[in-house]
Amino acid sequence: MDGINLSNPVFVTYAIASSLLVLKLMGQGWMTVYRMMRVDGGFVSPEDLRKTPLNPNPRPQQLDTDDYVDRSRRMHRNDLENIPGFWMAGFLMVIVSPPLWLAQCLMYGFVAARVAHALAYATKQTHDVRATFYTIGSLIVIFMALYVLWAVLF
Repeated sequence: MDGINLSNPVFVTYAIASSLLVLKLMGQGWMTVYRMMRVDGGFVSPEDLRKTPLNPNPRPQQLDTDDYVDRSRRMHRNDLENIPGFWMAGFLMVIVSPPLWLAQCLMYGFVAARVAHALAYATKQTHDVRATFYTIGSLIVIFMALYVLWAVLF
């Protein structure tokens, strides 16, 4: 655990990549809220139809699915399904002390794959395009986990 400090460049790489992913994950949630407010709809819970200062004129149509809002919600859900695996595998990578070049390629590669996936989703690219970026990110995390297992077992 001596490598968990800012003098370890692999940890610094992990810290930068993880921080960027935190911003991506949290920003996507805010983007969903922005879109809900912009269209005054896309809500998901019946209690969202209560009259409040932020929803002074509630109406049943606000619970209708809105693709503009739901697209952001799907992007957020996708991040929630993929980013935590990176956090765990990345942290374990730091502990097993991989070469810096490998850690940087994998960690920054994952961040790039998530950004590319988000751009593909936001611009309504085909499933094939989104799946390509998902696959790249997924394979990176799988490789990281296998690298850790190899380092620990052998």
